[in-house]
Amino acid sequence: MVKPPPKSRGPNKLFLVILGIIAVVGVALIAMQAGGGPTPKIVAELPPGDAGKAQPYVYGRPDAPVIVAEFADFECPACAQFATLTEPDVRKRLADAGQVSFRFYDFPLEQHRNSVLASLSAACAADQNKFWEMHDRIFAGQDAWASKPGESDGSANRRASRLFSEYAKQIGLNESAWSTCVEEQRHLERIQANRQLGIQRQVRSTPTFVIGNQMVPGAISYDALKRLVDEALARRDTTARSAATQ
Repeated sequence: MVKPPPKSRGPNKLFLVILGIIAVVGVALIAMQAGGGPTPKIVAELPPGDAGKAQPYVYGRPDAPVIVAEFADFECPACAQFATLTEPDVRKRLADAGQVSFRFYDFPLEQHRNSVLASLSAACAADQNKFWEMHDRIFAGQDAWASKPGESDGSANRRASRLFSEYAKQIGLNESAWSTCVEEQRHLERIQANRQLGIQRQVRSTPTFVIGNQMVPGAISYDALKRLVDEALARRDTTARSAATQ
């Protein structure tokens, strides 16, 4: 008895196998494209040592009678709350009116993996006179770019980098100059110096404000901040009157 020849896979089955291979390769390519280009260098922590003099970002008249200084972390939810809900009133009603000089100091916390990258992105926007525009955009989009629990450092960093690049485009920056500045970490020492000043002033949480000579931790309301500004103005006036009578 002659045995029948073994069954071949046939053209249909071979075609399906090839399709499967193509599909797997295609998914891999899409995933690579979605992940963006080369992963930028991740700054896990600021370098130790003296970084020089702190340089805040100033909104309003530098010589305003009262200084309101904020030490903040771009990835801090309470900082975002203050920046989006209260700070617009502080700028418009106090800084624009000439009563206060509002100053922002970087104070990135170690547990926030994208915070230094956010500070670098804002600092490089400042080179093009758009720090506050980038500051506002970064805080407004915090939920989208902040690192997530269980997310790898590389994945978190790539996602934040893509979004910050979109923000740079949205606010009209020269994207090439901005991107080069961020990749070179050109303002890392400024960020370090701002943070060191906060440590020297015993800042322990973000945001922390220094209003006149009072340190206030937490995202305070506009009314509470205004009371402290009024008190600082009153002390200043009292001191000036006392000096005039001597």
